Amino acid sequence: KSSLEDLNKSVHLQLDYSDSGYGASDHMSFNAKKIPVLFFFSGLHTDYHKPSDTADKINANGAVKVLSLVYLMLDKIATEVGRLEYTEVQEPRPATAGSGGGYGPYFGSVPDFRDDLKGVLFADVQNNSPAGKAGLKEHDVILTLNGQSVESVEQLRRMIHEVPPGRIVTLGVSRNGQPLTLKAQLEDRKQAFGYASGKPFKVVVPTMPVMPAMPAMPDIDVPVSVVVVHSSMRSGLMVENLTPQLAEFFGTKNGQGVLVRSVDKGSRAEKAGFHAGDVIVRVNGETVNDSGDFSHALRSRQGSSVPVSIIRDKREQTLTLNLPDRKQSNLLNESIETPDLDEEAREELRRTGAEIARLQPEIEQYAKRMSAYGEEVRRRQPEIEKSTRELLNRFILRARQL
Repeated sequence: KSSLEDLNKSVHLQLDYSDSGYGASDHMSFNAKKIPVLFFFSGLHTDYHKPSDTADKINANGAVKVLSLVYLMLDKIATEVGRLEYTEVQEPRPATAGSGGGYGPYFGSVPDFRDDLKGVLFADVQNNSPAGKAGLKEHDVILTLNGQSVESVEQLRRMIHEVPPGRIVTLGVSRNGQPLTLKAQLEDRKQAFGYASGKPFKVVVPTMPVMPAMPAMPDIDVPVSVVVVHSSMRSGLMVENLTPQLAEFFGTKNGQGVLVRSVDKGSRAEKAGFHAGDVIVRVNGETVNDSGDFSHALRSRQGSSVPVSIIRDKREQTLTLNLPDRKQSNLLNESIETPDLDEEAREELRRTGAEIARLQPEIEQYAKRMSAYGEEVRRRQPEIEKSTRELLNRFILRARQL
């Protein structure tokens, strides 16, 4: 405490202290394991835990001050104080008599988190809850519980948790400025939430359809005749010739076109929208049957841009490839590498094409099953969303109620 006071002289925050290591936040689990905790909390306000707690209510200057003090304290502990020793909290831990797994007593009110008035203001009272049955209403203010003054939400929460379920408590209430005395019989939270009308609370989550299994794909080592165009125009495309089987697989007619094997990052081709796996079928209106046609079409182009027709996902579309001026590109120095395939590689390529052709019907069937699976998931989506909302609303209600 003395260290905080010294450090706060440069920050100028109003500090209040509590010796308790317990409370409804993350620090409580550390305290339970006898790990020293120092919990900073900037206070409650009337929109706390409500949809109306919007960004315009953030006190940015105050947040900077709090973080500054946190930083100074952490730095002091790390550089001067060293490892802190745990001190047992003297305040008794809130009782959960009859809690049955940590539920404890149930009151059935939603507090309005504000600290600018005496007592605890109710933002809502649940029907058929102990609070509702006692006659409490929205905007009532609890001033006392069993004759003891109530100063804050946390104090009221602790006081309620110290009363075993089934007991009757006497409440001093202010309603529209008029004093009232009401009595409420607390219920067991586990039964109140878990057993509504004698039946266990249950959210039915729709059964998800089973995702189709992928067909077994063999390891295929495809020897390809790669045509790499090295040029100062730096299109960024690496292309390769298509076999008839690969042409059928990618959806091109009569084996025409060249396959884009890769696209250099940041290149003109990437900026034009080319992807690896595209098949180039025409350049500037000229049909491209192989890599030779592709190179010739680029050389004979007019102007600095050229339309390129591609097949993507078995659909044709046109991209515009922007290239440097012909004088800048120095096409005479363009080099093309076309490594020859030996007979063994050609035979391997034929076997690969045959294997792809054999798998094609199975792959198409898998695609149909995946499409049906997606339709079924979409059909069940409203059911799934409804169940998710029910669960979230249930947990939010439990988190906010006393």
